Amino acid sequence: MSLMKVFRSRKFSKSFKEVQSVDAIADDRRGISGRESADGTDWSTMLPDLLAEIIKRVDVAEEQWPHRQNVVACACVCKRWRDITREIVRSPSRNGKITFPSCLKQPGPRDLPHQCLIKRNKKTNTFYLYLALSSSFTDKGKFLLAARRYRCGTHTEYVISLDADDLSQGSNAYVGKLSSDFLGINFTIYDSQPPHNGAKPSSCKASRRFASKQISPQVPAGNFEAGNVSYKFNLLKSRGPRRMTCSLKSTVSSSMDESSDNKYFDGLKMHRKEQAASAYTILKNKAPRWHEHLQCWCLNFHGRVTVASVKNFQLVATVDQSQPGGKGNEETVLLQFGKVGDDTFTMDYRQPLSAYQAFAICLTSFGTKLACE
Repeated sequence: MSLMKVFRSRKFSKSFKEVQSVDAIADDRRGISGRESADGTDWSTMLPDLLAEIIKRVDVAEEQWPHRQNVVACACVCKRWRDITREIVRSPSRNGKITFPSCLKQPGPRDLPHQCLIKRNKKTNTFYLYLALSSSFTDKGKFLLAARRYRCGTHTEYVISLDADDLSQGSNAYVGKLSSDFLGINFTIYDSQPPHNGAKPSSCKASRRFASKQISPQVPAGNFEAGNVSYKFNLLKSRGPRRMTCSLKSTVSSSMDESSDNKYFDGLKMHRKEQAASAYTILKNKAPRWHEHLQCWCLNFHGRVTVASVKNFQLVATVDQSQPGGKGNEETVLLQFGKVGDDTFTMDYRQPLSAYQAFAICLTSFGTKLACE
């Protein structure tokens, strides 16, 4: 029986049951002990040091999905287990692992990017994001996010959800959306959650989640603007790939998170959070080179892209708040997207981008853009 099934069923080993039965006989409160053993509360009374050691070993041993689900199972036992699991399991920027849904809105790893796949279903206008578990482009991997394209009057929207079967803005799995203008060259990324304390929902009509102004104090009726993506007009119809620029609201630097145990950085982290509203990361597409022999524009995707397409791109940072001085490195590719099949695309991203931001940016590449090509 897997660790997850053991935690869910609250079953103990035979030897553990025998010890509990002996203690119950010696104890005058046998009824209480019996009820505790039946509902599994003995798991919640485990010594903190022993509990932390168990979760640490599970976190180290189960590095990849689907075995990573055992770490999630630890967090599902009870509130005490969940709090300790959160303390032990690090963010993707520190350990390079995606464990909980909240990791999808946290910056990716620094050194090696997360390699993902996007599967497109043209019949339903649906897109699925998977975390690649192997080098094969045919394996789906671990499902992360799904998006569906809707035509709303003069603009297009992509609703993004954690549930592949429930892609509505009223769903509990709703995480955000992407909205375009009439020409499909200017996009706005919206987040269902505020990017920082004190953030206010966008007031424009396109950002609203529901027709009514407010349905619950806990559920905001509007979305929070998280960034913008724009494609440059190609009025002269010159040859070359699309040119795009992204402006994303930055999160607190992960380097601050790593120093969370140091009291010196506590005030600095709070200061960075206060400045989050005005902090942006600016990305632009990396300029390709013309290959004389192949007679086409080329970028080095290091084997992650196999089909030539106008949708393929690589993004580098001109302004990056996670770097010293806020200056980006235009040689380091932070996000690359490319075609490997009729309806299969690769998406590789790293810090400071999150999986949600990278997925939203890649969604802007789908669809015809006559003004840019």
